[in-house]
Amino acid sequence: MLAYYVGVSWLAWALSLALLADETQKFAKWHWVQYMFWIVATLGDTVIGWFWAMGVYRPSPDALFTTYDRILLALFIVRFISETSVLVLSVVHLFTRSSEETAPLLTTDATGSYGSVPPTDSSCETSREKEPSAFTNFFGKMTKLLPYIWPKNDFRLQMYVVLCFSLMLLGLAVGVALPRQIGVIVNSMSAGKGKFAWAAVLVYVGLRFLQGGSGLIQTVQNWLWIPIGQYTTREVSVKMFAHLHSLSLDFHINRKTGEVLRVMDRGTSSIVQLLSQILFQIFPAIAGIIVAVVYFTIAFSPLFGFIVFVTMAFYLFITIAMTEWRTKFRRRMIDLDNFARTKAVDSLLNFETVKYYGAEGFEINRYKNAILEYQQADWKSSVSLNLLNLAQNAVMSGGLLIGCLLAAYEVSQDRMKAGDFVTFIMYLLQLYAPLHWFGTYYRMIQANFIDMEKMLALFEEQQSVKDVPGAKDLAVKEGHIVFDNVTFAYDERQTALSGISFSISKGATVALVGPSGGGKSTIMRLLFRFYDPLNGHIYIDGQDIRQVRQTSLRKNIGVVPQDTVLFNDTILYNIRYGDVDADDDAVFRAAKAAQIHDKILSFPDGYETKVGERGLRLSGGEKQRVAIARTMLKDPPIILLDEATSALDTTTERHIQQALSEMTKNRTTLVIAHRLSTIVNADMILVVKDGKVVESGSHDELIKQAIENGQQGVYYEMWQKQLRDESETVNESDASDVEKKVSDNEENVESADNKSPDETTRNKTSKKALPKIDTRLHEEPAQMVSSPTEVEEVPAPVAEEPEPEQVSTAKKPSQTSSKNKKKNKKKKSKTIF
Repeated sequence: MLAYYVGVSWLAWALSLALLADETQKFAKWHWVQYMFWIVATLGDTVIGWFWAMGVYRPSPDALFTTYDRILLALFIVRFISETSVLVLSVVHLFTRSSEETAPLLTTDATGSYGSVPPTDSSCETSREKEPSAFTNFFGKMTKLLPYIWPKNDFRLQMYVVLCFSLMLLGLAVGVALPRQIGVIVNSMSAGKGKFAWAAVLVYVGLRFLQGGSGLIQTVQNWLWIPIGQYTTREVSVKMFAHLHSLSLDFHINRKTGEVLRVMDRGTSSIVQLLSQILFQIFPAIAGIIVAVVYFTIAFSPLFGFIVFVTMAFYLFITIAMTEWRTKFRRRMIDLDNFARTKAVDSLLNFETVKYYGAEGFEINRYKNAILEYQQADWKSSVSLNLLNLAQNAVMSGGLLIGCLLAAYEVSQDRMKAGDFVTFIMYLLQLYAPLHWFGTYYRMIQANFIDMEKMLALFEEQQSVKDVPGAKDLAVKEGHIVFDNVTFAYDERQTALSGISFSISKGATVALVGPSGGGKSTIMRLLFRFYDPLNGHIYIDGQDIRQVRQTSLRKNIGVVPQDTVLFNDTILYNIRYGDVDADDDAVFRAAKAAQIHDKILSFPDGYETKVGERGLRLSGGEKQRVAIARTMLKDPPIILLDEATSALDTTTERHIQQALSEMTKNRTTLVIAHRLSTIVNADMILVVKDGKVVESGSHDELIKQAIENGQQGVYYEMWQKQLRDESETVNESDASDVEKKVSDNEENVESADNKSPDETTRNKTSKKALPKIDTRLHEEPAQMVSSPTEVEEVPAPVAEEPEPEQVSTAKKPSQTSSKNKKKNKKKKSKTIF
């Protein structure tokens, strides 16, 4: 009896102190854990009371019940009644206390001095928001997983699921029969000498072959579960991938790709593991405990069933409580792991930028610091795991001690056989094995739940741009585009577009020009319906694009972006992406039209050449021509060009103008341009500034309006600035030629000693006759031209190279004028459209 007192007391104090240590963060709050000591003590004394009852009502023949025993019994009854009363009062108080009792009297962040009135805002509250448990809304999460467990349209997999559950029930039956069969063998061997229990041994070996992780039942179950797990993985991965593609552009802009992929990978694997662990590890373990309690209660006595129940309940309680305590360490570790991976992915994706700025050391140190923070969190998680294992071992040892002592006592009293003692020990040890793994599986389930939470959060992300119910496909007949008083803002604090209105007729080309950040790209994104306008409407052939399906809208629009990003695949794959059903000949024709076919054939692998990550193995001009070929292959009725020739050299640009003109013929085209010389022949030019259309008209109309009104508009200023920039470029080139001639003349002067006097005189005269750069380049544009037509025709004059015999740098006006006109004709021929 003394051993029972020591065991129960040790268990009650150890468990209560461990739980109270965790509750130190909840000081001044009544919590159910603070009543744990009375709960454990009352349950322990209940077991001891059972022994007293057995000794009083069924005493052994040689037992003596003395006065000392009667005094101990009276003290026990008083203690048991007191503990039970305190426990009842505690439970009543736990559920009836008022909320004011949980408010702390003092706050740790109080800043007021003595006699001051503390602030009443929420900043003085010290209650921390508790992180939700991984098992919060457990059944809701499991409900979301059910579609991935039960294959709706595959009868074979459905039968596999049924067989797996049937084998699980068979395993529970074998788990009961195996320890019982050991008891039968022991009883048979102890019944008398000369009896050979070979049949009982064969049955035991057969049951042993069926049971266990490597047994026949578990092996067949694992084999049947493989295709079910593959089905689950496939369904989750494909649906998540499709969901990510269905989300709007704002989601992908605001989220980091590396983090999203990490969440997707972890979430997919966690669901398969989660289902397997819950259905075939946790559920059988809990069911085995229930079966064991019922079996011991019926086969032996209710006390044995009670011991098994209390021990298993305490083990599960300790496991769950401490694992929940460990959740914050696990979450922190996962967050830091994602952070480190995101930094690594971001750095590698921007490999060229890192090299440009020589920031390798900075990136390595940043990644190293992220790894160090992750390892610190991992250390805390590992230490908490060791503490959990120690607590689990203590509970298991205490339960085994109490059960073995009781079984030995019953055998000594001839109320149990030796085989029953062996059965009890083997069954208890058999229960401890899955319970030991229960802690591990519980932790794994918790970790998988945390990973799955993030993936379920991705599933719950909603589209900001949705198709309306009953949306129809866009029918494009003419390609007539109308922006009707469109207003849009990325952030409600700043408007990107304010009341934009314009119309593009069938087959017309409209150019968007203006300062950076004015809203040109936003107009294209709205037309492609990456976003919906806050106010106003956008029509294509009289159809509001918000009333049609997004897939049909984007199918009818082709885009050549300024910054082309290619897939890390072959050139053939990237061009064919415009029409995945196109044959090779169609791809080749599109490449020829984009002036890239011959260049591709010059590569060693031709069209099978890998373009590398984001197409980095190709030059900027090559990537842009691949994008143009891809759009040509798509053959859409509406074309959007965002600086389509910005990455092309002059020679390539001249060759591709004809292809672009052919591509946009009879197609509605919207162009964003910064080089105004490429859009001078556009049907209409819209000057966009600060989210508004400030000017509109053709090139000639905008220039003429500026000259006639005497006011330099936005477009006029941009055009004159471009003329000055081009003139400066030409003059710098001519100046370099002049400097070269100066150097040559100096060399001639140095060698004059070896020449005749006449030759020396001619060289000096030639040196003095070097031309000067014309300063009219820096005059105001209004002084450089005299009429609207001359704005387009007259660039800044350029210094001419003198003839060798000339002494004067003067030129005849007629010669200068004729040469300038020839140059202007060449410039004007560079326009795209």
